[in-house]
Amino acid sequence: MAFAPALAEQNDGFNPDTFQRYAAVEAGHFWFVGRNAILRDRMTKHFPDARNILEIGCGTGFVLANTRATFPAAQLAGSDIYTEGLAYAKQRVPAATLFQMDACHIPFRDEFDLIGAYDVLEHIEDDEAALAQIFLACRVGGGVLLTVPQHRWLWSSTDDYAHHKRRYTRSELREKVERAGFRVEYAGSFVSLLLPVMLASRLLQKSADADDQMDAGFKIGKFANALLSAVMKVERGLISLGVKFPVGGSLLLVARKVAR
Repeated sequence: MAFAPALAEQNDGFNPDTFQRYAAVEAGHFWFVGRNAILRDRMTKHFPDARNILEIGCGTGFVLANTRATFPAAQLAGSDIYTEGLAYAKQRVPAATLFQMDACHIPFRDEFDLIGAYDVLEHIEDDEAALAQIFLACRVGGGVLLTVPQHRWLWSSTDDYAHHKRRYTRSELREKVERAGFRVEYAGSFVSLLLPVMLASRLLQKSADADDQMDAGFKIGKFANALLSAVMKVERGLISLGVKFPVGGSLLLVARKVAR
């Protein structure tokens, strides 16, 4: 299904062929695997009984497959503004309902127990319009799980060629989510222990890296990937124990729609 077909071919420079390249690296890459593990912890902690779940901007379906493994009995749907990634998502999660959609015009009301948007909001010009639509699409008692890039001082050519509109502060994201009508339950940083490595890699980036639209951090060797994976596992354990890092490359937020 396509709810916004006219937008499927319109973009601000993003190359949809990038989906193929991400599909080839996600399953073994420390950042994607680490983020999935942290998301799984939050899903089960805040939405253990979710039965109807939507992921906005599901891309190649890597997180969607993680959601399926976490909630094997749930009705699962995934959307993306681009149709190219949905073919990969269908291979990974054959039973999911997939459709093309504009996050600023969601054609559902009071439908989902959980809506996820993982590194999506930063690509949307009017992110508050998207959050307002997500609120309307959630059931009372359900909620939203978000990840976004954090800290404006981390802006680099990586953000430029990813076509990010912004990097967020914690207070900014919280305020926007609350204005949409949600009650925030959790907001915390991750990719925190690796923040010095992340900052150093961005300072050393060559502008030529932007030519292929792939973050240099996704093109690392096996040894470095294994080492960074181990650090992410330690960080996940600390977060699950209740540690809240004040800074980090990414920000995770959980919010709920409560009866008024």
